[in-house]
Amino acid sequence: MESARNLPDEGLIEMNSSLTSSMMPFGTERTPLLSVRGLCKHFPIRGRGVLPKTVATVRAVDDLSFDLMPGETLGLVGESGSGKTTAARCILRAITPSSGEVRFWKKDGSSVDLATLPEKALKRLRPHLQMIFQDPYSSLNPRMTVGEIVEEPLVIHKMGNRDEREARVVEILKRVGLKAEHRTRYPHAFSGGQRQRIGIARALIMRPSLVVADEAVSALDVSVQAQVLNLLKDLQAEFQLTYLFVAHNLDVVRHFCDRVAVLYAGRVVELAPSAQIFSDPKHPYTRALLAAVPWPDPDVKMKFDLPGEIADPSRLPQGCAFHPRCKECVDICRTERPELRALAEGERRVACHRS
Repeated sequence: MESARNLPDEGLIEMNSSLTSSMMPFGTERTPLLSVRGLCKHFPIRGRGVLPKTVATVRAVDDLSFDLMPGETLGLVGESGSGKTTAARCILRAITPSSGEVRFWKKDGSSVDLATLPEKALKRLRPHLQMIFQDPYSSLNPRMTVGEIVEEPLVIHKMGNRDEREARVVEILKRVGLKAEHRTRYPHAFSGGQRQRIGIARALIMRPSLVVADEAVSALDVSVQAQVLNLLKDLQAEFQLTYLFVAHNLDVVRHFCDRVAVLYAGRVVELAPSAQIFSDPKHPYTRALLAAVPWPDPDVKMKFDLPGEIADPSRLPQGCAFHPRCKECVDICRTERPELRALAEGERRVACHRS
């Protein structure tokens, strides 16, 4: 059987593509593993009747752009409804984007656009793109044993015989902190933290290059969160993984992510290394999110003061989508949408007229 860690390139689509200016990474000459440009996902709202017409459009993801470097952990943060999960699912083609480009680079320097790749070709790329889901209870089939759940990707991609697949299942279960005998049990016999380890084992059984973790620890107790995060870090170093980490817990993001992209109404409003985001946030929305983080001191009063709710994605305001809630709003904010542009200090990018 082929090596689990180095999947054969023959299973991938060969598409030699030159690096056009629209695909080049932000502020670096290194080739990214993933390059997202102008990603959009719009859901039509249809009226009633026999032939319903589209009466509005929900812009769940609206012109999203960023690069993800090999071995990096990039955090996507924002309020509920900011488009984090929709963006993650579009990137993996769990749902089809409305427009934009999701370019995935291979080791030989060639690349493919996941957003437009045919289903048959996309299936051959699936071993390299995996996801860890938020809910460890609903993401595991209760009618399948743990061994069957973890082995299923190998069966789908026809890798190895029965004995070889079972050996690999035992190996990955041990690596995520479970025992070999656990493979004969069903998901209901495990705790939430153990179930999430099963989900991690299923995602890593194919030795992917990119792993999207969608709120992977939000449903777990705090002590279990720390264990799972430490496990993910160890696995990243061992298997040379790249993480796209969707989260709303900023304390987790601070310690786990190398860079952070802050989303508001489906767009990146600030993108910077984690240390810069938490020490010196530039966008007023980023500052408001950080102010909302609880402080473990009863004498410290929270300074969170952000009126209203996140912008309605079906009726986004003209100009900057954040301006109705922003105390620093000026006239240009109400008429012109700010672009994500670089500041003087290195990798930081901010979409704000006052940055």
